[in-house]
Amino acid sequence: MAELIVVRHAQASFGAANYDKLSPLGHEQSEELGAALAVMGIRPDRVATGEQVRHRETLEGIARGMKAELGPAEILPGLNEFDFRALLDARFPEGGAPEGMHDDRRTHFRTLRDTVHAWQRDEIANPPERWAEFAGRVEAARQALCAGDHRQLLAVSSGGAISQLVAATLGTPPEQQMALQLQMKNCAVTRFVFTPRAFYLHSFNETPHIVAHNAERLLTYS
Repeated sequence: MAELIVVRHAQASFGAANYDKLSPLGHEQSEELGAALAVMGIRPDRVATGEQVRHRETLEGIARGMKAELGPAEILPGLNEFDFRALLDARFPEGGAPEGMHDDRRTHFRTLRDTVHAWQRDEIANPPERWAEFAGRVEAARQALCAGDHRQLLAVSSGGAISQLVAATLGTPPEQQMALQLQMKNCAVTRFVFTPRAFYLHSFNETPHIVAHNAERLLTYS
């Protein structure tokens, strides 16, 4: 039985012109996670990321924290986040969006939750991708990761893709994906175990690098 460890990227740059890069705290989080994974004896024999900068930077921080050479990462587009900014804009093509939709955390995530539910029901015209396309590429990434003879895989992805992977594994209704995504922490670890014939969720949203003395600094959600 093999193990797939999927890490959500560290804190990105919410509200900035370029969200797709780690904040200074995000770099610290990724290194702290790497150190914790090393203590746990994690030694992946295959690594993968999505195409986004925050995925690559998180993996680089993990490697520094582990003090290990993890080798070249396989790039899987199915691990990319859905384009939440474009999706939100597609819901309000003629204006009327809530003030602060893109830069106020509370407004952003409340509006995103409702928008994703509408997206799942195919109620948004001209989204950046259809819900079925998003779910399909996440599944394609899962199949690619499970192919081959590997003992332990480490992948870095985003909250939406990881939550969909969990929801699909458990066979939940589509709206459960967003409930999972909204509780996912930065640098959280989700683990799966699998064989050629079966794929199981083993743990969800773990933060082995966060303990009482550093939680106030390191625990973030976006």
